[in-house]
Amino acid sequence: MTTATTTPAPNETTGTAASARDLTRTYGRGDGAVHALRGVDLDIRQGRFTAIMGPSGSGKSTLMHCLAGLDAATSGSITVAGRDLAGMDDTALTLFRRQHIGFVFQAFNLLPMLTAGQNILLPLELAGRRVDRGRYEHVVGILGIADRLGHLPSELSGGQQQRVAIARALVTQPDIVFADEPTGNLDSEASAEVLGHLRRSVRELGMTVVMVTHELDAAAYADDVVVIHDGAISAHLTDPGQDELVAALRRKVVA
Repeated sequence: MTTATTTPAPNETTGTAASARDLTRTYGRGDGAVHALRGVDLDIRQGRFTAIMGPSGSGKSTLMHCLAGLDAATSGSITVAGRDLAGMDDTALTLFRRQHIGFVFQAFNLLPMLTAGQNILLPLELAGRRVDRGRYEHVVGILGIADRLGHLPSELSGGQQQRVAIARALVTQPDIVFADEPTGNLDSEASAEVLGHLRRSVRELGMTVVMVTHELDAAAYADDVVVIHDGAISAHLTDPGQDELVAALRRKVVA
């Protein structure tokens, strides 16, 4: 397999937020089996914005779902925040995700009867955790929604709703945030705003963000870009230029 990599810049965080070793995910059996992931080895660095890219059907969403504990690996190991996910049953995984992982999806998944502020605080209420008002105010300030907290989702634009969803993911202080096509339902201007805010959460809050995207413009906001083809990683790039990224997307894994 050929893999493009670059050396981390000096003084950057190099701790590991999540890792996979020889990760496989197969759906079905026999002749009808679909090998979504094929022996993936990957380290996600702490305090970095990582984009996962690849063509449709390449396995990028499956990889994110396995790393996030939303889908079970067929074989191999996954470690997140120092914990081995393979040893957890469904109840333990649910509690682990609630305590350590934040999620941002293409659909905003806001409860329509709750205000923006109530939606943001909902995960803390469900977990019975105390609200850190300083953290809450800092997050909504960074995301630029402090003046929208009393509004219902129906009174917000798509970009504002997604920023509320991001705030909801960040306010619990997770070890890692997974974002699955977070700008898929947004226009270009709102997409740029949301991506800029995700990057600010990394820079100013020290978050670790992993984003699945098929858009080159979205990947340009990331520090690291993982490219996947046919269930295997073909490149892991640090601060790539657009030409380098386009070349990596065109290049397939060579056995």
